[in-house]
Amino acid sequence: LYVIGAGHVGFHLANMAHEVGFRVHVVDDREKFANAERFPNAVEVVTEDIPAWITRTPLPAHAYVVVVTRGHTNDLDALRALAPRELRYLGLIGSKAKVARIQDQLLSEGMPPELLTQVHAPIGLDIGAVTPQEIAVSILSELIAVKHGRIKSRDASELSMRWSKVKV
Repeated sequence: LYVIGAGHVGFHLANMAHEVGFRVHVVDDREKFANAERFPNAVEVVTEDIPAWITRTPLPAHAYVVVVTRGHTNDLDALRALAPRELRYLGLIGSKAKVARIQDQLLSEGMPPELLTQVHAPIGLDIGAVTPQEIAVSILSELIAVKHGRIKSRDASELSMRWSKVKV
């Protein structure tokens, strides 16, 4: 599991994911957040420019990637670099409005719509989560559902509220 963003949600997600058996990698451009002291169980903690790291780092096709950065621009940059990749799972945190803005931007840049149908967004099962811990539980629940075949990993378009405007 690659957790792109080491803020509050990323912190709780990484720790819980480790507890259920994921090998966790954390990537953020802020050393205050992305460090071995905060993520002692992570296989890898990377502190550098997120899009640059994604661009030069090969990720295995069986990887789960969760984008939970601190802002719209960082999420957009990460998704721009990740959407063309062959991944088991790619998810993006955010409100429906934020997801729609990112989708519109990527489509206007010429990203093929079929790539966006593979992005789980907004990420997480709808359990009414509010706090960072609860949001992490909802995301981890979705990851476990994908792992066990309860949710298809490559076609997020089948799920409600997932990239609903994308027409393939």
